[in-house]
Amino acid sequence: MSLVERIARQRLDKLDSLRARGIDPYPARCRHSHSNIQAVALLEKQEQEGVEAVEISVAGRIIANRDIGKLCFISIVDGSGKIQLFVNKATLPPESLELLKDLDIGDFVSAAGKVIRTRTGEPSIDLKELALLSKSLQPLPEKWHGLQDTETRYRQRYVDLISNAEVKQIFRKRSCVISAMRRYLDSHGFLEVETPILQPSAGGALAKPFITHHNALGCDFYLRIALELHLKRLLVGGFERVYEIGRVFRNEGIDTRHNPEFTLMECYQAYADYNDVMHMVEEMLSGIVKEVTGDYKIPFGADTLDFTPPWPRLDLRQAIIDKCGIDYDRFPDTVSLAAEMRRLGIEFDPSRDRGRLIDDLLSTFVEPELKNPTFVVNYPIDMSPLAKNRPGDMHTVERFEAYAGCTEIANAFSELNDPVEQERRFAGQLQNKAGAEAHTEETEIMDEDFITALEFGMPPTGGLGIGIDRIVMLVTNQLSIREVILFPTLKDKE
Repeated sequence: MSLVERIARQRLDKLDSLRARGIDPYPARCRHSHSNIQAVALLEKQEQEGVEAVEISVAGRIIANRDIGKLCFISIVDGSGKIQLFVNKATLPPESLELLKDLDIGDFVSAAGKVIRTRTGEPSIDLKELALLSKSLQPLPEKWHGLQDTETRYRQRYVDLISNAEVKQIFRKRSCVISAMRRYLDSHGFLEVETPILQPSAGGALAKPFITHHNALGCDFYLRIALELHLKRLLVGGFERVYEIGRVFRNEGIDTRHNPEFTLMECYQAYADYNDVMHMVEEMLSGIVKEVTGDYKIPFGADTLDFTPPWPRLDLRQAIIDKCGIDYDRFPDTVSLAAEMRRLGIEFDPSRDRGRLIDDLLSTFVEPELKNPTFVVNYPIDMSPLAKNRPGDMHTVERFEAYAGCTEIANAFSELNDPVEQERRFAGQLQNKAGAEAHTEETEIMDEDFITALEFGMPPTGGLGIGIDRIVMLVTNQLSIREVILFPTLKDKE
């Protein structure tokens, strides 16, 4: 029997002992008048005003228990912080004294008594009454080293949160990022909405979807890969500023920047274009960074990123020319561009179309240089079937991507609202794919109802998508997306 198994066995024995004495190890209610931080504040007020201490009650998880004979010092933590229980065994009621023997690190307890300061200056509850709230049957990781195994941290995030205080701070900051984004959008007249996760066709992005089956309807549905097409339907219906923050799902690879399900914010503003959206992104994200971290300049890995607006703008075509010498305008089809990349010794997947090859050039040569927040603007139409052409340019669309920390954090268009042109582009993409594979591989799927919606008329619109997880990675200085998702996708253990 391993050490962990022995400890678990001992705790089960204590559980039986408690029940045999008529003690419920998991009571439905507890006595709890103050949080730990409120108890400390009360002590400071008592000391400042010279008033007599009053009895209060606190609750939390035991994280340390130091027994020195007649006295015992127990540290407990709740969501606000830590406080010590000062236990004088000579004055403790018999039932509480007996309970002490069956307590372990990890148990939840409530404690009643006056708040005092010990001789060493430690804020403490002078314990007069003790109650068990929840018996822990598994030992916590060793105090000084915490939970360090990465695989276990992700699989047992609850233990990670118990053991590593800094992990809690990451997810508190995540909540702050989302709250700040909502406040910004709400204050600028955007309406938060909800759109379907189960969809008859997966559109709005180039991605491979997850497929599920609805038994009652007898048909397949896709888990959404983007929020875009339903949100734009709402602009057709008369809402002029809408947004959604929600999970999307892409049946693709996993790495430090990609998880199969992730959180996306998409918003759409009528009577705006990509220049208006660019200003909004710069203002909103800079403000969020400043609010959450206290500064526009934040550490990220070995670098310091400066979110101070304004951010530089780079033309995509010129940036690729500058970094690798390829002017993709000189190579108007997949064959010619692939031949030029091959001539220069640039590795690529020969099954990819022209738009994807240009994206490879961006990812390989430009993206690694984009440490500070930067807008890359004006994309070829091959890469952007939902974006509007630049005036007088049939080959380039009004699109930008925002980068920071050498990764994409936002994507935006002047949205295409011509239903005839939109249908033509969808059809062209499907023709470039091989039959049935078009519905399972990375492609835009023809959404006939979306085309019908556009035929009713959609105003000129600026659209935006922001990857929430990547923003959180930046403001918390985390280099892996799994560190900022509470329960990342993992392969089942054998």
